Amino acid sequence: MQIQDAQKAVDEWINKHGVRYFDELTNMAQLTEEVGEVARIIARRYGEQSEKESDKNKDLGEELADVIFVVLCLANQTGIDLQEAFDKKLNLKTERDHNRHQNNPKLK
Repeated sequence: MQIQDAQKAVDEWINKHGVRYFDELTNMAQLTEEVGEVARIIARRYGEQSEKESDKNKDLGEELADVIFVVLCLANQTGIDLQEAFDKKLNLKTERDHNRHQNNPKLK
């Protein structure tokens, strides 16, 4: 699925099931909350913190999908073509960072 298709699917879902978009500030707070849930899983499952019994059944993929959903909401409601923005960013990073990462001894 292309990013434009995902943006359209989210917009259709919001209009059919969600009544309307939350305002941008609410979605920003929601995005922060979802990123925090991702961080909690990663810190406990892959980091040095011990994983609580209640966290062991948390699905990292589901939490990452929550982040993507809210990002798509924010893009839709602010008029951002996220496919265009992502492609532009990937090209910029490719041009800017290729040699930097290839020549970084820490990455070898």
